[in-house]
Amino acid sequence: MPLTSKPLRKLGFLTIGLFDEADPRRGHESTLDIIELGERLGFDSAWVRHRHLQYGISSPVAVLAAATQRTSRIELGTAVIPLGWENPLRLAEDLATVDILSGGRLNPGVSAGPPHHYEHVKGALHPDTADTEDFSHERVRRLLDCVRGEPVTGISGVEGFEVFSDRVQPHAPGLGRRMWYGGGSLRSAQWAGEHGMNLLTSSVVKAEESEDFAEIQLSHIRTFRAHHPDGDRARVSQGLVVIPTDSASPEQRAKYEQYVAKRMPRTATPQGPARMMFAPDLVGTSEEIAERLSSHAAFREVEEVAFALPFTFDHEDYVQILTDIATELAPALGWRPAP
Repeated sequence: MPLTSKPLRKLGFLTIGLFDEADPRRGHESTLDIIELGERLGFDSAWVRHRHLQYGISSPVAVLAAATQRTSRIELGTAVIPLGWENPLRLAEDLATVDILSGGRLNPGVSAGPPHHYEHVKGALHPDTADTEDFSHERVRRLLDCVRGEPVTGISGVEGFEVFSDRVQPHAPGLGRRMWYGGGSLRSAQWAGEHGMNLLTSSVVKAEESEDFAEIQLSHIRTFRAHHPDGDRARVSQGLVVIPTDSASPEQRAKYEQYVAKRMPRTATPQGPARMMFAPDLVGTSEEIAERLSSHAAFREVEEVAFALPFTFDHEDYVQILTDIATELAPALGWRPAP
């Protein structure tokens, strides 16, 4: 199957939403300001990461609820919510509520697996069921059923003065088609395709058939589409860290290059017993980054991206990076803002 090169159709970005423990509001307001800026710059989507017991966004659904009231067009996503921390039915209620408030702009991304450091948090998170919780793809399937309006109880109709529904309320039509799976393995890519989800390709993948990151990511995309009812039309969004420097100050360029250099060694070989591969961060002018992306085997297969902002930069750095992406890099990749 020959590689194809498609113009970039949908432009998104991803932020972790860091904050200072002594002043968490400032960090959350910065995240919301960045999402508003993304809409003004023409981005098609804004995505937030999920961090528990850290100094990042622990409640992305709440943050995006606030974002729905500050924006009118940009799609809002999570990349990703680890379902091991969630009750699928309750999460479905929250997702549907925010989707209704947004006018149908929510794109929930989720993942399976046990919570990070589960041995340390299970007593607080699942005190009565810690050893029997199912963290497999079955947990994702339960969420999909709830979001898509499948019956979840045998109770419906009028009881006294109250009216009950046997499916999650509110029901958000269309939300089920905007559910994304954040996958880093062939098994996850296949499962997401078989269950009609969209695929968020990760910047961290499992080295199964290759030790070349782009080849691994490409194999996930093709496996996903081979098992999806929509085939080659199934939606895939690529996630990479890109740092254009077109309008950066000399000080910013030095900081960006130091950040990338520090993270580069982990991209050379598979890491740990799980053999995880990390994508190299891309820093340089928009012209240089566009050239590198155009030769990236996986990028050539997609029409959507959610470029990740570096974790530890300052607000003004994010403003510069997003502005350069929207005005320099994305147009060089064939993207045009929606009318």
